[in-house]
Amino acid sequence: MNKLFRRFDIRSEQEDYEVIHSVMESGIVFKGTNLWILIFAIFIACVGLNVNSTAVIIGAMLISPLMGPIIGMGYSLATYDFTLLKKSGSNFGFAVASGLVTSTLYFLITPINEAHSELLARTQPNIYDVLIALFGGLAGIIAMSSKIKGNIIPGVAIATALMPPLCTAGYGLATANWSYFLGAFYLFTINTVFIGAATLITVRLLKFPVITYTDEKQKIKANRWVTVIALMTMIPSIYFGYIMVQQENYNQNATSFINNESFIEGDYLLQSDINPAAKKISLVYGGKAITDSEKEEMQDKLAFYGLKGTNLEIRLGFEIGDTELRTSIQDKTITELNRLRLDLANNQAKLDSISNNNELARAVFHEISALFPQIVACSVGEQLFFTDSLTTPYYLVVVDTATEPLTETDQAKLKSWLATRLKADSIQLFVAN
Repeated sequence: MNKLFRRFDIRSEQEDYEVIHSVMESGIVFKGTNLWILIFAIFIACVGLNVNSTAVIIGAMLISPLMGPIIGMGYSLATYDFTLLKKSGSNFGFAVASGLVTSTLYFLITPINEAHSELLARTQPNIYDVLIALFGGLAGIIAMSSKIKGNIIPGVAIATALMPPLCTAGYGLATANWSYFLGAFYLFTINTVFIGAATLITVRLLKFPVITYTDEKQKIKANRWVTVIALMTMIPSIYFGYIMVQQENYNQNATSFINNESFIEGDYLLQSDINPAAKKISLVYGGKAITDSEKEEMQDKLAFYGLKGTNLEIRLGFEIGDTELRTSIQDKTITELNRLRLDLANNQAKLDSISNNNELARAVFHEISALFPQIVACSVGEQLFFTDSLTTPYYLVVVDTATEPLTETDQAKLKSWLATRLKADSIQLFVAN
């Protein structure tokens, strides 16, 4: 058991505390190189969101230096280094302001104003984003405090995705779409708070040394503020996560209802639309007029699929009123029915052929055993022999002898008898002794 626990021990790979502290201090600064990298990353992320390119957005996340001050804030709170906390907070605030200004300017200038799926995905955060940020932050601080860093930091940058929601917030400002701005900025806040919280927890667990002396009251006050901020950030996300799960369940139930219950004789379902937020299902048909009783019958089936209270809207996209259109649809229906009947007849013929082969094999066996008593079993089947240029039909006959084998003369007689009995030009005979 101790050997198993040692596999999870990271203390042997931990970097010196002085080195870790130096890395933290250097990572929080936003001026010169770091500032320009941030601006370029913001532009790349904005272009990726604008043209709906996942690859471009991932590129922006990889080069973004935003993780530095966030981890720095968590580290400084864990070690009660309030000087470093102020420095981290001010640099982080400057970075956020720079990101918002740059992204807002980009979306004011760009001629493409449509909100694509990559942008919309950053406007509705939930509890799962909290989990991503928390575990991403844990991976990030463990990597930064280890001598073996590998490629963890780029992976954390992609997973927690700090840059896209910040740029989406800039899009909300540029287009005056406040719901997009608030949703995206809330997602950015979730990532910030829980990456920092994960850093704080890890640093405390690894027992990093306290940098400056702090009295007990200051410690309690700092811890209390961290708890309050984390709870205030997380509680709305739990609600949004619950809403997301409910809407996903509604979508699944509504899809099952449409697949199983949307058939109306004489009508064709042209279009279906599910609105989980409004609890509404819209079905558009083409064909004959739909009666009230047919609508009520379908409405009554909603409860069985867990869709009680759903507003079911059923309407006609077009109604068959003229004889020509009615005849056209009837002709298509008759053609399809004839095709299905032909397929059914072919399948039945195949089944009959298999049944006839079984009866033929049984009859042949009884006749052979009367002529050649040493034969105790046989198998008869019609086969096709393929070559490059032609296909030759023949019967394959396998017989089994129990006591004495068939002589060559008997085999020749049996083969000749089979050719006559089966009315076949080609017989392949195999004798199992």
